[in-house]
Amino acid sequence: MIPDDLLGTHDVPTASDMEELGRRLGAHLEAGDLVVLTGPLGAGKTTLTRGLAEKLGVRGPIQSPTFVIARTHPSLVGGVPLVHADAYRLSSALELDDLDIDVDGSVVVMEWGRDKVEGLRDVWWDVEITRPVGGRGSDTMCGDLSRASAELDEDAPRVVRIERRTAA
Repeated sequence: MIPDDLLGTHDVPTASDMEELGRRLGAHLEAGDLVVLTGPLGAGKTTLTRGLAEKLGVRGPIQSPTFVIARTHPSLVGGVPLVHADAYRLSSALELDDLDIDVDGSVVVMEWGRDKVEGLRDVWWDVEITRPVGGRGSDTMCGDLSRASAELDEDAPRVVRIERRTAA
């Protein structure tokens, strides 16, 4: 259970700070927890997941699951596995169900899962990351890459909002 002091808005100045926020989140996650990450390309979703995975003690490396859709990282310390998934290319919650993810026995981190995870859990953690992208934000996979591609590796500040969500 994520404590109330982690809920709300966090200013995250560097990638290192994003990993630290992930470690703080990971310290409170247990089997059955679902974390939904939303943010533009290069926002820091995978960076946050790296910190979370480190705290859970799972096998790495933690990389974006965009092309494999879901990757399971088993625990190296006798804890729960981490399933790191990407719902961007999925068109519905039914396709997500077809992945046969062990939601009850794992911590699941779902990138681009907003509006697709409602059937997986009654309660989940919604994490939205915003960052400067070419002078304006974007919540699409492509975003405004005409100016943003050079900025993707910059250590730019982010804002992270963490909320507890429940199924309707």
